[in-house]
This record gives sequence, C-alpha cells and structure tokens, in this order.
Amino acid sequence: MLAVAVLAAGKGTRMKSDLPKVLQPLAGATLVERVLASCSSLAPQRQLLIVGHQAERVEQSLAGHSGLEFVLQQPQNGTGHAVQQLLEPLADFEGDLLVLNGDVPLLREETITALLEQHRSSGAAVTLLTARLENPTGYGRVFADGQGNVSAIVEHRDCSEAQRTNNLTNAGIYCFNWRQLAAVLPKLKTDNDQGELYLTDTVAMLQPAMHLEVADADEINGINDRFQLSQCEAVIQDRLRRHWMAEGVTFVDPESCTLSDGTRFGRDVVVEPQCHFRGDTSVGDGCRIGPGSLLDNACVGERVEIVYSVVRDASVASDCAIGPYAQLRPGAELAEGCRVGNFVEIKKSRLGRGSKVNHLSYIGDAELGEQVNVGAGTITANYDGVNKHRTVIGAGSKTGANSVLVAPINLGANVTVGAGSTLTKDVPAGSLALGRAKQLVKENWQTPQA
Repeated sequence: MLAVAVLAAGKGTRMKSDLPKVLQPLAGATLVERVLASCSSLAPQRQLLIVGHQAERVEQSLAGHSGLEFVLQQPQNGTGHAVQQLLEPLADFEGDLLVLNGDVPLLREETITALLEQHRSSGAAVTLLTARLENPTGYGRVFADGQGNVSAIVEHRDCSEAQRTNNLTNAGIYCFNWRQLAAVLPKLKTDNDQGELYLTDTVAMLQPAMHLEVADADEINGINDRFQLSQCEAVIQDRLRRHWMAEGVTFVDPESCTLSDGTRFGRDVVVEPQCHFRGDTSVGDGCRIGPGSLLDNACVGERVEIVYSVVRDASVASDCAIGPYAQLRPGAELAEGCRVGNFVEIKKSRLGRGSKVNHLSYIGDAELGEQVNVGAGTITANYDGVNKHRTVIGAGSKTGANSVLVAPINLGANVTVGAGSTLTKDVPAGSLALGRAKQLVKENWQTPQA
C-alpha cells in the first residue's frame, strides 16, 4: 500500500504574488500539478494534498484530479506540523508514505520509483532523497556513512561552520513506513532557530534510515522566488527540446523556443527561431514553423508552413501555408491546401480545400467552400452590435478587393463579387454581384482656397 502526501500549504512570500506558490505556472502547468504528475505512475492508493494559504483556491484549481484528498494545515508551523495533520486521515492506513514538496517540480518519475523501490527492498523505516550541490547554502545537510545509513539531518540555519562544509543535501523528499512515522510524529519539538516542527527531526528517531543520492541535482531544485522559477523553466525547456530533437525535430535556435508538456511533433519538423508552443499543440510530419510564430492548442497537419503568425485554438490541415503576420483565432478550421497570407485574421470559420485568403482580410463566423479566393481587404461584417451572424460562400467563388459581406448572407457557388462591393443580400450561384456607388467625376476640379 502506498500513500502520497504533497506539502502545499505555504504562502510563498518571496514570490511577491497574489497566487499561492504551488499555483505558479511552469511550462504550461502549475507547480503542484507537475508534482502530482511525477508520481502518477505509482498508482498510490491514497493521494493527500496538505493545504493552508488560500486553501480554497488551491482546491478549486485541482478540482479535476479525482481521488485527491485535501488536508488543512492551520496555522503553518513547519513540515513536521504539516505531516502531523495526516495522523487522523491515515489512522487506519498500513503501508508506505511518500512525502513530496509542492514547490519541487522537476523530479522525474523514474527517480521517485527508484526511491520507493530502495525503501522497500532495504526494509528502512525512512528513505530520503539526497543530492550533492556545489553551493548547498539554504539546504539541510545529510550526514550518512558509506553504506547509505543516515544518522542525522541538520537544517542549514542550525548547522555549525564545520557541518556546512558537507555538500550532501536533503531534497525534502521522503519515503516512510507510515506506522513507524506515526509513532514518532507526536514527539517533535520546536527547539530550533525557526521555532517550527521539522519533519527532518523524525529521521534521527527512525531506524534504519537510508538515503538515495540523485544523479541529476537539477531534479531537486526548489522554488522560492521568481529567479528560481525561471531556472526551473529553463531546465524543463531544455529537457523538452532535447526529447523532441531525439525524436527527429530540428530546432534552428533551440534556446529561443519554448514548449509545453502537451506539445507533440511528427518527424522532420523544422522549428525556426523565436517560436513558442503552448497547451496541447500537435504538429505533423514535415512542417516548417516560424520564425516568430506562436501555436497555442493548435492542431497542425503535415507539410504545413507557418511564418510570423499566431494559431490559437485552431486546426490547420495538411499542405497549408500560413503567414506572414496572420492570426488564426479560436474556432478557425482550414482544410487541405489552404493559403492564409499577410495580415489576415480568421475566427470561428471554416475554409474548404484549396481556398485562399491572401491579404488584409477578416473572416469571422463564416463557411467557405472549396477553391474560394478571397480578394485583398475582404471583410465579413459578422456583428450587428448585438449578435453575431454567419456568412456562407460557395465553392469556386471569388471576392474582389475591398469587398464587405454583411452577415447573415449566403453566396452560392461560383459567384464573383466585384471589387469595392458591399453586399447585404444573398447571391445565387453563378452570378456577378456588384454593390458599389456610381462613380462621379468632376473635370477641371480645383481645391477651394481657405
């Protein structure tokens, strides 16, 4: 049996934020979401989140996580006090307790699995994760022998000068035999520099105590301020880019691009500099993205080229070309072979196969058939001041430059709209539609003098 407890009660004063620290975003997910994800493969029987500062807000943010139990720590009086709050909800639990920190988001699943396996195979009462740091300032020091047996953990502020030369540090990640831990939790005292109950003090009360040293010290990076948040972001971004390059993606300038965990690429994708991928974005084989593009919850087919453009909550089928300086807003759907060009905005509209909107146009709440050609400056006037209305353009139709289609309006197949027309009525298939004022010319005209 396994229970997982995540410490998430702290305020995070040094973040200088209205958000609780564990809800700070990191590569598209909150810190606490990343921590929960890191142990999901263990399939624990119990998952408990110890909350305190803005507890209701933290609970609301995790409402979609089924089976998560929330335990209130009030007031917050240290890590030992936090775990003491589990004595009642885990009163009948038999098994191991894995304790994670909600502000340590870089742990890999395989590291946590190795910690649990070592704990169980060794028969230890407690096994903790450790790392050797070049600069261990601020971290508790772990004192152990060559066989991995831990004798004590001393917080940095409580260390003597001699003890501070030890660079084996406590990551704050523990695996306990719950019954043995529950027996010593009530014995914790506040006789330390902070006047708090330290979970680390239980290690000296539990025997045997063991440690597992992590190979990559970046995994235990904690977050207390914005700078540390940026450092963790850099680590995650490097991991993501390296993963996808190993899968056949080319990043021309990797460090200038950012990804989310939900980003997925096919093979032979080329990502130019200054491209950013957010949310659940997928990019198919053979695409070329960028430079200077943003894809957010975008679904992109194969062999698509997107240059200096934004695609958000939209789908682009194979063999399309987007940009430069185009924006596909939520609900935009492009079928195969479409072309969307300079300074074009498309919102909640579908373009049929092979249709083109090349220049300076707004297409909103519209349905375009196949092989439609939208002339430069065409606007679908979809809003009457109260409601949005649909525009339908049949296959093979084309609009002239600076046309305005006032919705609701339906143009049949193979319609030609003359340049400069403003249309307010439906047009039958195969027609030419003109809606412009009569041209007036006054010869020998001179501007009146003031």
